[in-house]
Amino acid sequence: MQPHDFRQVDVFTSEPLLGNPVAVVHGADELDDRQMQAFARWTNLSETTFLLRPTDPAADYRLRIFTPSMELPFAGHPTLGSAHAWLEAGGVPAGERLVQECGVGLVELRQAEGRLAFAAPALLRSGPVAEDLVVEIVAALGIERADVLDAAWADNGPGWVGVRLASAEQVLALTPDFAGLSVGVIGPWPEGSECEVEVRAFAPHAAGVTEDPVTGSLNASLAQWLAGTVLPPSYVASQGTVLGRRGRIHVDTAADGTIWVGGDTLTTIHGTVTL
Repeated sequence: MQPHDFRQVDVFTSEPLLGNPVAVVHGADELDDRQMQAFARWTNLSETTFLLRPTDPAADYRLRIFTPSMELPFAGHPTLGSAHAWLEAGGVPAGERLVQECGVGLVELRQAEGRLAFAAPALLRSGPVAEDLVVEIVAALGIERADVLDAAWADNGPGWVGVRLASAEQVLALTPDFAGLSVGVIGPWPEGSECEVEVRAFAPHAAGVTEDPVTGSLNASLAQWLAGTVLPPSYVASQGTVLGRRGRIHVDTAADGTIWVGGDTLTTIHGTVTL
């Protein structure tokens, strides 16, 4: 067994304990799949990540992302939290932007206005959702079919289906019962509110938790679906409200159409872990 540098980073918040934590293990190249999955199961966080040397010369580091039950090809808050940890440990990007290698390929990150942001990766699946699946989702959410304004595949790795409701209040009132679906629900706040929308993420299968506090991958895919049409090209989303968190996700659409998803990050635990 060998000690590894370890950080637990709170993501999408500027205040400790109000975002979504990710456990980050540094220098994890000699760890095998079994050790990584066992540690992720032990932390019982929605995601635990492992920083490794890149295999692609264009990348600054490679990242593996585990939930308590499975490995993911991509996830948003672990991407931001792991980049924060890598930089804090002395990592220096080779180029102007930080480049992460992970299961979906290369993901670019930038620093703007004091916060990290990642470029939303291409969707693995998009477009309409079959009506029978919408009916299943409606039943799991405990709402009526007429309450759903729209639904679409918004999958960039964890298998998200996006569901649009008429208001943030409806989103906050949900008491769902999910088995194996990854569903993200979004609804607008009244005009003039601090945030444009409220988001909730239900992913008992993908994330290993009933509700994820603040979810970068989902907010990225929802922005790819709705930004510039239903939503402004750039906006701030809130998430985690019903869980006592205060997640703030900053979405920005660049001139070339790239969706950047960012948030504040801070280390809450720093030490070593023996695996």
